[in-house]
This record gives sequence, C-alpha cells and structure tokens, in this order.
Amino acid sequence: MRIEELESRVNAWSHFDKSQILAQASLIDKKVIRGGTVGALCGVPIGIKDIFNTKDMPTGMGSPIWEGFTPGNDARAVEYLRWADGIIAGKTVTAEFALHHAGKTVNPHNYDYSPGTSSSGSAASVASYMVPIALGTQTAGSTIRPASYCGIYGMKPTYGLVPRTGVLKSLDTLDHVSFFSRSVEDLHLMLEVLRVRGPNFPFVHKHLDNRSNLKAVCDYQWKVAFVKGPVWNHADRYAQNAMEEFVSKLAMQPNIQVEEPELPSALNFAHETHELIYSKAISYYFKDEYENHRRNTSASFRNMVENGRKISHDQYLDALNRQELLLDTIDDFLDGYDVAITLSTAGEAPKGLEGKDKKDSCLIWTLCHVPTVNLPIFKSPNGMPFGAQAISKRYSDYDLLDFSNMLFERGFLS
Repeated sequence: MRIEELESRVNAWSHFDKSQILAQASLIDKKVIRGGTVGALCGVPIGIKDIFNTKDMPTGMGSPIWEGFTPGNDARAVEYLRWADGIIAGKTVTAEFALHHAGKTVNPHNYDYSPGTSSSGSAASVASYMVPIALGTQTAGSTIRPASYCGIYGMKPTYGLVPRTGVLKSLDTLDHVSFFSRSVEDLHLMLEVLRVRGPNFPFVHKHLDNRSNLKAVCDYQWKVAFVKGPVWNHADRYAQNAMEEFVSKLAMQPNIQVEEPELPSALNFAHETHELIYSKAISYYFKDEYENHRRNTSASFRNMVENGRKISHDQYLDALNRQELLLDTIDDFLDGYDVAITLSTAGEAPKGLEGKDKKDSCLIWTLCHVPTVNLPIFKSPNGMPFGAQAISKRYSDYDLLDFSNMLFERGFLS
C-alpha cells in the first residue's frame, strides 16, 4: 500500500488505520455485487484535513490539546463524500488549529522543503500518490500555497459554496472548504460532489445549477487578465520570468485575448484588512485554548492571539466593512474578463518546516471570496514546483475549471 510505503518519510497523516479503509471498501463491494446504485466517488480513497469532524476517527486539529478527540459526527463535506461512496482514508496533518505553526509533513519533492503549512498533509498525500484527492481549507493561502509548493492542483471554490458545518472555525468571513487533486477532472468531480445545489440555495441555483456551458466549447473566445498586484515585487525573479513567459505564450494562442490591467487601488490595502480580521477573530475563537491551555500551544499561536487582542472592536468592524466593499470592487473588475491569472506563490517552497512564506496574492482572493485554482506549471532553478493561479468572478467556478481544462488540452498542463 502506497501510504505504508511512504508515510515514514512524508508524514502526511495524523490518523491512518488500514482496517478502517478495508471495512469501508468491503461495504462498497457488497453494494456493487448487489447491483445497487453507487456514487460518483465509488471506492476512491480520500484524505481529510484534520480539522473536519469524522464520526469514526479522531479530530485533533493539529494541537495536543485536542489529541484523541472524537466528535462522533461527520462534517457536512465528509458526509457528502460518504454519500458518493468515497472511502475516507484517514486524517491528514494540519498546522496547529490550521494556522501557522507547522506540522510534521515534508514536501514529497524534496524532504528538506516545506509542503506549505495549514493543509500540508492533504497536499503532500496527493502529491506523493497516497490518495488521488483530499479535502483542505483556506483562510489565507492554505490551499493554493501547498498545491503550488507540492506541484498539484488545488481549488478554493467561491465562499460558502461548500458547507463548513462540522469544520473548525477560525473566521466567519474567510474560512473556505477546498480540495486537492492531480487533474482538472478530479477538481470538477469534487466540486460536483461537495457543493450545495437546488432551489433552497437560490443564488447558487440561479448561477450554477442553471449554468449554460458555452465556455466549454473549443472555439470560445477567452478574455484573460494578467494581474501582478500589490505584492508582485516580493516574488523571486525566476518566478516573475516564468509567469511572464507563460503569459506571452498564452497570448499567442487562438481564441485567447490577454490584457494586463492594473488591479483596483483598493486592493493595495487587502493584506492589512485581512490581517485585522484574521487576528481579531482568532483571539476570540481560541480564547479558551489561550487562557486555559497555554502550555500546550505554540509561541506563534500565542503571539497571534495577543496581537488580535490589541485590535479594537471598531477597528474590526471597519475591516469587515472594507471587506464588503472589496467584494463588489473585485466583482466589477472581473466582470470584464473570463479569468484573471497571476502567480500562486512567490516561487518555490521555503526550506525547512518552519520556513517563512514570502508575501503572495493568495489572501487577496480569499478576502474577496472568489474561486481560485492552482495550476501546476513551473519549476524553480532547484527543480521544485510552483504554480500559476487562475481566478474568476464569484459563482463562476465552472468557468474557471473550463479554462483550466482548456490549458490542459493545449499542453500547458500535465
């Protein structure tokens, strides 16, 4: 079994029990033998980030405080995966409370490098072929960064499109459920299984359930915005060069029009706005862990809570109001384009599990609730992967996948 072969080196799992996998597989086999209807994920093993409730496995949330905790129920997303006859392979390593203090997972491409922090185990388990798909989350860059560093696809859907019930809450206005795969097709499959649908969700029903599929046709005229954004200069030069070369090649493709507009100036303050919301909410939601279990928390966690406590109520509300304005600002900007593209990360993964990420634009798109996909395109001079990021307007998730699939069909992706 691939997990048993590699786990001692990659350390992607916080909980893995082979007998549980075999028991789930046996039940699905019986359903197939009886001729029953099987789901879209029939027999597919799936990694679950260890902040999702699982009824039959512990949910430790990357913290010794919660080690061995079994909630007794499934998160809604996990339940959807079971309904689709997927096999829950186990729980993948996450950073402490899915924040910044790294877990034990290493980068499968080079064990000396970070795999990214929060969704590290999920990304590494997919990149090392332990499982074909895995659940993650993103509150800043916790899906796109690990996907970029590990050389796989990662998708953060439109905010709220995938239910967050039964998932550790960090922030009300930033937490997204996400997923990893090694193909665009599997991203599409996961979105179909996990997202809400039907007339009880009228906005989603209008824009996704009843969507015309014009952009999937081969002669659709794509209008693409290449955006650099306020932190472009933080990217390594080789990453900038790789992205600009990719854009030049893309612009020479038939049926693709590429422009390079400036992002709205309001987004220049997105990082500061995100930080205010992020720090204040963490200081609130993790009050008990900070006050009553300090010895079992990291220094970085304690610093985060302490910084959040310095932020006033009025500052927090002002930041939330600015976020609301940014949602409309980015929607208006993206109205003129099918997709926008930029770097996913500033370059390759940092060295070491405690290596610090350089600033990138991931949290801008998280703050603005728009769907994004990491496209595993590039290699650094050290041979390490990093990606380009595609972005579209809210509730244009399938357009984003159609664009990604078009790039695959034209040979830009493997």
